[in-house]
This record gives sequence, C-alpha cells and structure tokens, in this order.
Amino acid sequence: MAETLSITDHRTGRTYELPIRDGAVRASDLRKIAAGGEDAGLLSYDPALGSTAAVRSRITFIDGDRGILRHRGYPIEQLAEQSSYLETTFLLLQGDLPTGSELASWTRDVHANRVSPERLDRLFDGFAADAHPMGVMIAAWAALSTYYPDARTISDEGVRRRQTLRILAQAPTLAAAAARVRRGLGPTRPPEHSSFVGGFLAMLFGEPDRPYTPHPVLERALDVLFVLHADHEQNCSTFAMRAVGSSHADPFSACAAATAALFGPLHGGANEAVLKMLSGIGDVRQVPAFIERVKGGGTRLMGFGHRVYKSYDPRAAIIKRTADEVFEVTGRSPLLEIAMELERIALQDDYFVSRRLYPNVDFYSGLIYQAIGFPTEMFPVLFAVARTAGWLAQWEEMMRDPDTRIVRPRQIYDGPAVRDYVPVDRRR
Repeated sequence: MAETLSITDHRTGRTYELPIRDGAVRASDLRKIAAGGEDAGLLSYDPALGSTAAVRSRITFIDGDRGILRHRGYPIEQLAEQSSYLETTFLLLQGDLPTGSELASWTRDVHANRVSPERLDRLFDGFAADAHPMGVMIAAWAALSTYYPDARTISDEGVRRRQTLRILAQAPTLAAAAARVRRGLGPTRPPEHSSFVGGFLAMLFGEPDRPYTPHPVLERALDVLFVLHADHEQNCSTFAMRAVGSSHADPFSACAAATAALFGPLHGGANEAVLKMLSGIGDVRQVPAFIERVKGGGTRLMGFGHRVYKSYDPRAAIIKRTADEVFEVTGRSPLLEIAMELERIALQDDYFVSRRLYPNVDFYSGLIYQAIGFPTEMFPVLFAVARTAGWLAQWEEMMRDPDTRIVRPRQIYDGPAVRDYVPVDRRR
C-alpha cells in the first residue's frame, strides 16, 4: 500500500492525499492546496532549510541521533583508520573504493595537476601583507576560472573531470600560497615525489634554501583530519556550491562561493573559537568555575553540540586519538589538560547530558593544528582544502541529476501593499 499523507484544508473543507516517499512529501504537492480565487496554493516556510530536503544524494549518510557518518556506505571510523585522503576523494567522486591500479592512476592524475598556472603567482603579490588566507583563497579560485576557460563547458563530462582534478590537486597549492603571503614569501611548488599531504606541508613550512620534510606522524594526522572533513552532507558551504553550480557557473566560481560560505565563523571558524576558550580558561583548576559560568548563561562551551549530531560526533573520538599521537611527537600542549577536564566534567554533568551536548569535530582539531605549527588563521583554510573533495562530488552529482534546476527559493512577502509614488517635494 502506498504511503500517503491526508491533509484537510478547513478553509475549504477539501481533503488532499499527498504521496510520501523516503519520509518526505514534495513541496510542489502542497501547491495543490489552495483556497480558491487567486490563491496560488500553499508554500512551506522553513528558514535555513532545517526541515527541507532540497536534493537527493548517494554520497554521505548522517544519522545525528545515533552518531553515524558514512561515505558511500563506508563508516567514517573505517575510512579514517584504514584509508587515505586521496583514496577517500576517489570514493566520494567515483562511488566505490578504488582497486590498487585505480588508486595509483588516480594519485598520478592528481599529482600531475598540482602546479597552478605560473602567471597566477602575480595575484598573490597584490594582497596586503596581513591578508586573511581565506580571502586570498576565494580570490584565487575565482582567478583560476579565467585561466581555464574550458571549465565553462560544464555539459561535457570529460571537461568536468579535468576541472575536478585541477581543483582537487591545486587546493593545497593555493592554500600554501595564501599562507605564505602573510610571511612575506612568494608561492612555491610541491616537491617532486611528495605525497598529497606531505607536499602541502612542505609548501607551507619550507623556506628558501631550507626545504621542509614533515614528520610521518604529523603527515598522517593531517591526512586523517582531511578524511574527517572531506564531506558532511548538505552543510552551508556545500549548499552554496550546489546553488551556484545550479546556474551553470564554472566549478572554480562555485568553489569560490563555497569557500566564502566556509569563511563565516559559524561554519569554518569553530575550532579557532575552541582555542580562544581554552586559552581564556588558562588553568585546569579554573575549569569547574568556567563550567558554572556556562550553566549560568554567562559564557558558551565551544566545541560542544552540533546542528546535526545529538550524540557523540563520531569524528570527535577519532580526532582525540589522533591528538594523542601528535602530542607524542610535538610534546603535550598545556591546553590539552584543560580540554580533557572540560570534556570529563561535561560528559558527567546532567546539564550538558540532558541537552545532548557532546564534543564535536572542532573540540580537539584546533589543538592538533596548533601542535603541527599552523597559525589560527589557517584553520578554516585547512577545512576548505579537505572539503574541496565533498564540494566537487556534490557538484558532479548535481550536474547528473535530472531534477536539477537553478536554485530559486520562494518567499512570503511581508512588506507594504501597493503605494502610489509621491514627488520628493510633497513627502513628509
């Protein structure tokens, strides 16, 4: 028996049967419910789209109540522990884990596209010395669209694959160049025979005539963090990628828009806020007093709670283990003791447990980034580099979806009714 929803409109007395599919009704079916006359039918009012499914996707599954995150069916715990970032990008984009030969070919293709056009280097000379690297990244993505005019031929599957490789491969190159602007250094190129993440670290921390060789534990830790941030369903920046892409803009321009969305502190800056909070607490002995201020409404506990997860964020447990491995190499951060005491108390306190406030992915990630040597302004850039894979997978899926149309939300008009124009000298 088909699942349906019965709705009785008490304005007219009519009853409507709306089909239910996958736990949803089509918003367009609501338009059939009209009061007559000039009434165009019902709209659903959903600020921030928190209860609206705008797309159908086969990429990422999240069950926030049970703390589940899977990419193409694979649990994030297995991918983080056994896979690599490049292998995960193949999974997101192609739909399956690669064979050995496929992974080798994919790695070669990505590495062959890591170098940005040489003339793009001039762009980085034009920024202020203290330019935020996220602003530089946004500009660089937009600029790249002018170097690859074929990117506008989005209907060609081969052209789309070529741009996907360029974007994925050059994200670390652009990010490193954006970071080097603040150090008064020009862009550099990834060392030959370096890994994806190792080459990124070498470009970031290398000095003229003094190459940088990353510690394998730190390189692996960053790779794990990239896997954990690779995709997260229909978040703000991913929806920006899809919304701009729906206009048939080139993918570089769509990436610029997605990066701009990620730049917002409500999306990409949460781990920096955690570090500021831990530094403000200052000493593990101050944690109980801080907890009481949080419960009294005087401050916020950053890095706890999530818009989606109502239990323990599955990524948080992985990051906590990764942090232990990193600190074995770099030395233990004094802020770690504060973080662990905060977590210990909060997980036992009814105030937080009853509100289902658990550590999220941002609680420990900033500590890892800081231990590796990243300045705090680079934290959202690292997020952007990793999330590029998810943006591209979602964009490609959108391009193949026959239901895709240009994004054009409706509104409920709340302004004045018709008014007659009054000449300026007669206005009061």
